[in-house]
Amino acid sequence: MTAADRSDAFFAQHLAATPVIGIFRGQDPATTVELCEHAWDFGVDLVEIPVQSPSALPSLRAAVEAARARGKHIGAGTVTSAERVRAVMDIGAAFTVAPGLHPEVIEASAQAGLPHLPGVATATDIAAALALGHTWLKAFPARQLGPDWVTAQLAPFPDAHFVATGGISADNAAAFLSAGCAAVAVGSALADPAALPRLREAVSPVR
Repeated sequence: MTAADRSDAFFAQHLAATPVIGIFRGQDPATTVELCEHAWDFGVDLVEIPVQSPSALPSLRAAVEAARARGKHIGAGTVTSAERVRAVMDIGAAFTVAPGLHPEVIEASAQAGLPHLPGVATATDIAAALALGHTWLKAFPARQLGPDWVTAQLAPFPDAHFVATGGISADNAAAFLSAGCAAVAVGSALADPAALPRLREAVSPVR
């Protein structure tokens, strides 16, 4: 089994029961852990903490430590260099996510034994990712791409499994899942009691 195969198997396994990745950006460590707890209580198994700058690393570290007690998996997002892969691996991230298709990050993640979710926004991106063996792909920015983009891309690329990321809420998650997304990445809705019933309804048909 290749590194890409293992990566795809990881996301397929952990998104099967609840097709939601929690994503919490720009919060202090304590708030990040609190948001992770809300996501885990909802049934989310995978949470992404974007690390677009070194200032985000303490929040990633706090989330990783909290996840150990719950048997959950914390990944690092906005991983755009091999150096950043090494930094999040040292902290204990379980997977990496990128906003685009970065061969350097794919290779570094594979060498580190970390599943990787590359970002795509065009047919060229998708074709390149599939050529590298990755079928689980981050559709970003999803709100701007729209559900129709997902349906259109699945026609020539039926093996792709899109995780809609960027502007996904309880109000539009169902549209992306109905369009063919395998999962959605959601942030604030997981901490909003008023939004949780709508989010639960959105993901229930595919559970």
